Amino acid sequence: MTENRNNQKILVAQELSKSFGGLKAVENVSFSIEQYGVTSIIGPNGAGKSTFFNLINGAIKIDSGQVSFKGEDITDLTPSNRLRRGMARSFQITNLFFDLTVLNNLQLACQFIEDRKRLFQQLSNSRRAYERANELLESFELEEKRDSLAGELSHGEQRRLEIAVTMASKPDLLLLDEPTQGMSHGDTNDTSELILALSKKTTVLLIEHDVELVMGLSKHVMVMSQGVKLAEGTPSEIRGNHDVQVAYFGESH
Repeated sequence: MTENRNNQKILVAQELSKSFGGLKAVENVSFSIEQYGVTSIIGPNGAGKSTFFNLINGAIKIDSGQVSFKGEDITDLTPSNRLRRGMARSFQITNLFFDLTVLNNLQLACQFIEDRKRLFQQLSNSRRAYERANELLESFELEEKRDSLAGELSHGEQRRLEIAVTMASKPDLLLLDEPTQGMSHGDTNDTSELILALSKKTTVLLIEHDVELVMGLSKHVMVMSQGVKLAEGTPSEIRGNHDVQVAYFGESH
């Protein structure tokens, strides 16, 4: 039963294309994600990873192609409507309210789970949001920082808080855009363990420059180069692919 569940495709992208003027940023890329675990997209700078990522989450309008999520065509849905259907994303640049406490940042994110008619009530009156925020404080090991301003946290703590904010809506698919960028070695290891733990209860799509981290976390990897899909497969298959070694690593190992 579990094996069948894990083999289900939670997201299917079919022949996605996007051009900016005369530049073909993404050209006829098809890709699918199995439920649960970590799936990653890698490639050299300018490969089209971020554009493809933004086509999936709706931040950029698709020129042609289709995106289906949990069996529904979401090609024309806005990012907020995709969020309501269970797709959440983090950003490459930390996206927090630095002048608010850790708890308040989480409470604001957790307002999403309140009834729509209660979305704009005072934080102190949002019981469901408060309860969910405290759950996140505990699961992301931020309890000791609950009353600290987000701007006072270390870079690693801020990225951890941002992922916690992204998880406020209990998404079925979590999109992480370079979550370890600028982190120390220790913070990177901690974030890697966090992502692995999250992937056991939600599906994770990861864009990351740290190839070793990707290979250690992922069950499936897609490699892009110059706007097209160069290869995809298991980490071991990607490591052994000659075209990937040349395009991504610069040489054949």
